[in-house]
Amino acid sequence: MDYRNAVFFKRNQGQFMETPVALSDWKLTIEGLVKKNLTLSFDDIRRLPKVEIANTLECSGNSRSLLKEKASGNPWTIGGVGNAIWGGIWLKDILEKAGLKENAKHVSFEGLDKPLGSAGIKFIRSIPLEKAMAATILAYEMNGEPLPLKHGYPLRALALGWTGANCVKWLHKITVLDRPYEGFFMDKVYRVFQKGEDPKSGEVVKNIVVKSIIVEPLNGEKLPAGLVAIRGSAYAGEAGIEEVEVSVDDGRTWNPAKLIGLQQPYAWRHWEYLWDVEKKGDHSIMTRATDTKGRRQPENARWNVLGYGNNGIREHAIVVHIV
Repeated sequence: MDYRNAVFFKRNQGQFMETPVALSDWKLTIEGLVKKNLTLSFDDIRRLPKVEIANTLECSGNSRSLLKEKASGNPWTIGGVGNAIWGGIWLKDILEKAGLKENAKHVSFEGLDKPLGSAGIKFIRSIPLEKAMAATILAYEMNGEPLPLKHGYPLRALALGWTGANCVKWLHKITVLDRPYEGFFMDKVYRVFQKGEDPKSGEVVKNIVVKSIIVEPLNGEKLPAGLVAIRGSAYAGEAGIEEVEVSVDDGRTWNPAKLIGLQQPYAWRHWEYLWDVEKKGDHSIMTRATDTKGRRQPENARWNVLGYGNNGIREHAIVVHIV
């Protein structure tokens, strides 16, 4: 297995599939507000025009544990994000093949995974038709290899630039609807809401927000005086990265970082700042990104009950000790 796939974060609301479905038994059905129901085999999928695209995928709750006030959910730090080259087909190609009725507004996805817990609630999500037609693929490859089982083999929906909650794994059914799918994981989870508010009244978690993270050096690391390489990644969902800045004095001054690599839609950019430091002691390092739509990371995150979308500059600061 490609090492990049092996270390890519894994998260699922239902049970992870333990045994891959036989491709001879697997079918994808397209139904609902379509002019013609379709049932496609894996060979049918592979015969459609292929697309390969770099896409950064982030768990909606990534960085949740960095919030000063505790929020509910898995205690991610910065590890719930990864970038891969995904291979598959455009969703629009099969929706056009099925034909859309005039009242088609949303597209829902259902996987083969079984629910966790006694309630038996299936993980079903829907996305607006505009997103489905403009920037969503059905992926069957990850970094040039067949989609790994824990990432949704044999087929996964991938709403480009949106959080992982919108990217259903082990896909076997697509339903076109006249409204958003109604259910627990649409109405109670993956909503941004405050204490005392009805979750359904909150904004649906969709696009990945602009964010930069430091991966080198490590928080709390002891380093010798001299040239210190500060490196990390920045991403902004459907937008590109325009600029990354680094502060080594707790935000009093900011310095431009060098962006590394190509600018690709939906993919992260690596960045680097070389810091020549002589003063010994503790130093607070922060980074902030600005995307191609002019949006900059906020100084502090906007807290919400489930801790979604933490992209605060101060929440992601690190402290190093120069000796």
